[in-house]
Amino acid sequence: MEELGRRGVDPGSYIVDLLVRSLSLDPMVGVEAHLELALRYLEEGRRLADGDAVRASGKLYKAAEEVVRALTTYYNLDDILGRVAERDRWTVTELPKAVLRISDKLGEWFRHSWNSAWALHFWGFHEARFDSEVVRRYMPDIERMILEAKRVTGGSS
Repeated sequence: MEELGRRGVDPGSYIVDLLVRSLSLDPMVGVEAHLELALRYLEEGRRLADGDAVRASGKLYKAAEEVVRALTTYYNLDDILGRVAERDRWTVTELPKAVLRISDKLGEWFRHSWNSAWALHFWGFHEARFDSEVVRRYMPDIERMILEAKRVTGGSS
């Protein structure tokens, strides 16, 4: 698992993408699976927020990442999905580009929510500078990303 982390690979997300591709599943199956992962990460982040702000920050960022993956597929952003397929993984290059394109469709709030997720990732997880209060204050932005993604995609997850 440590090696996967160094390579920037999230096993759950990678497996979803691999299964959708290798089994030629409807892309909406992947959208729903990514949103389910987002909900799982959100719940883990909520549970950890009061006791372990660092891990909570990481989980909340992962939830936001899953939303971006789901909506990139839902909106069929082929140029981005093509680069992801070429590399066989998402990178920090594709994520912000996808966020901007999704923001064009959903509104600037989405970009702002992504910025909250990035702050959680960098300052909360990597730098361990956020305490529980700060993490809880950023959490509604991540929740909104998930709820709006479910609404837009018609997801019942």
